[in-house]
Amino acid sequence: MNGNVVTVTVFPTLILKHRGKVRDMYEIPGHDDVLLMVATDRISAYDVVMNDVIPGKGEILTKLSLFWFELLGDIVENHLITANVDEYPVECRPYADQLRGRSMLVKKTKPLTVECIVRGYISGSFWSAYQKDTTVCGFNLPKGMQESDKFPYSLFTPSTKAKQGLHDENISIKQMEKIVGKDRAHAIIEVCIALYQRAADYALAKGIIIADTKFELGEYNGRLILIDEVLTPDSSRFWPVDKYEPGKPQPSFDKQYLRDYLSSLEWDKTPPPPPLPPNIIYSTRDRYAEALQRLTGK
Repeated sequence: MNGNVVTVTVFPTLILKHRGKVRDMYEIPGHDDVLLMVATDRISAYDVVMNDVIPGKGEILTKLSLFWFELLGDIVENHLITANVDEYPVECRPYADQLRGRSMLVKKTKPLTVECIVRGYISGSFWSAYQKDTTVCGFNLPKGMQESDKFPYSLFTPSTKAKQGLHDENISIKQMEKIVGKDRAHAIIEVCIALYQRAADYALAKGIIIADTKFELGEYNGRLILIDEVLTPDSSRFWPVDKYEPGKPQPSFDKQYLRDYLSSLEWDKTPPPPPLPPNIIYSTRDRYAEALQRLTGK
């Protein structure tokens, strides 16, 4: 890692298209078909961006995404053009030091209007909903499941895409069909289940359970392609296999550790966020780094 901490990027000669919770997206003058995607060290929880950053987090997310793009590339096309800064358009060169290790040059796509979530285990909001009604998002789930139990088969559970600061809402597959069309919906489901299954099987052999994950898909020349980040601790629940024990929450290599800390505070989960103590910052970073090391050996 290059050691640079990046809270926010400012590239005056590029065009800021979108500043998300973690990523800054830029258009490059004279290159209408590509985007520059930069992973900062920002972190969010409960849809609120923290004021404190996690040093090196953007580099970890980028390395993991690049790893998964290569491993999963035969299942579906992805948006990566290159992550080699020396191959970026000349307009990006003044910012090379900041971009190195935490950016990608990607194809410009039309993102889907739904979030694509695949769940292998019951946890989080799905567990909360199941406790009220065993039919969740249109799925009739077995009675008597415990928290963190494995589902009989992987579930595709879409949600709406909310504006920043608001919460996504789970929807049923029938509702998704009305948004994107029936044929497109089933193509999306098939791709996402295949991606999850390949990744989950790989990770299991490396000592990590991928309990659930969120994929981003877009349209490129009429084709579905995988975009954004993929299978990182920001977008997934990673549990250590050797400590897995159904019936309770699991230790994790993702930002659940941060969520648990924030839940222990008297904070209403709306801005402004509370300050993060150094031990929370560096323990979160260590979890992300361990996920990277276990999965990629780096």
